[in-house]
Amino acid sequence: MSGTVRAAGCVLWRRPPAPAGGVELCLVHRPRYDDWSFPKGKLKRGESLREAAVREVLEETGHHCVPGAVLPLVRYVANGRPKEVTYWSAEATTGSFAPNDEVDAVLWLSPTAARETLTQPRDREVLAAALKTLPQA
Repeated sequence: MSGTVRAAGCVLWRRPPAPAGGVELCLVHRPRYDDWSFPKGKLKRGESLREAAVREVLEETGHHCVPGAVLPLVRYVANGRPKEVTYWSAEATTGSFAPNDEVDAVLWLSPTAARETLTQPRDREVLAAALKTLPQA
């Protein structure tokens, strides 16, 4: 598919402090689009999808992560061009958020709150797929 924009990202999750249990999911707010989504971005030359996903999570959230299950490929048209995004379910390890040019805020939310906050319906489908791979989600 010539001209297709390739991107990668993660449904970033963490275990909240006890006794809450379950998982929390990280959503990023991109002021350029005024939306809430999962951290993702375009591949750099020579970069694998997984490398791009991990890099984008770190750049947008300040967190290192451990990718787990690959989630279903997402296809849509952005700015008149076809785009394909490969997502992983990824556990957050170390790090902390600092606002940057691309992302001005992050939220750590329960799965239900994340579903309600996501801007794009396609991201809710990614969330549903990710929840099937997470512990006690």
